[in-house]
Amino acid sequence: MLKTLLELAIGFGRATLLGFGGGPSIVPLYQHEAVEVFKWVSNEEFGQALAFGNALPGPIATKLTMYIGYKVAGWAGAAVALVAVTLPVGLAMIFLFTLLDKFKDSPFVKGMVAGIRPVVFVMLAMLAMDFAKYAFLPRGTGPLNWLPFGIAAVFFILVQYLHFNPVWGVLASLIIGGIFLR
Repeated sequence: MLKTLLELAIGFGRATLLGFGGGPSIVPLYQHEAVEVFKWVSNEEFGQALAFGNALPGPIATKLTMYIGYKVAGWAGAAVALVAVTLPVGLAMIFLFTLLDKFKDSPFVKGMVAGIRPVVFVMLAMLAMDFAKYAFLPRGTGPLNWLPFGIAAVFFILVQYLHFNPVWGVLASLIIGGIFLR
């Protein structure tokens, strides 16, 4: 059990410290650790946890890693995962923002920030492409096979262009999925 807790701390701590741009951009790193390196969950289990985690309020990084930690090592695993995800980044943020405040006008620092943005974009795009495998699973050959694409398209239009609150879309998609995508 102690070995598993140490692996949770190492895996999620390493992914957290190497990720930039917030929770969604770090998710591919968590997936790599949880699925490929330590084999705590399968790709499908990770995708399902990611889907449910995104339907709940709060940061995805803590929800996802705590769930996996709990699945692997119970409440102790959840606690270790939470500390591994929050403590190193919290301490690093305090330290780095102290430095950033001192050097905020430096062309080098401005260049660093501009340089990391494309990498964060690619990480988010990779996550979206990988998650699409789970979001649009075929539901047989029936008339509702198109429904996941329809839900995605309507949600995108409502939130992006009509400025609806995403919470209503999440709730509606849960209800529609529960009724029609059994």
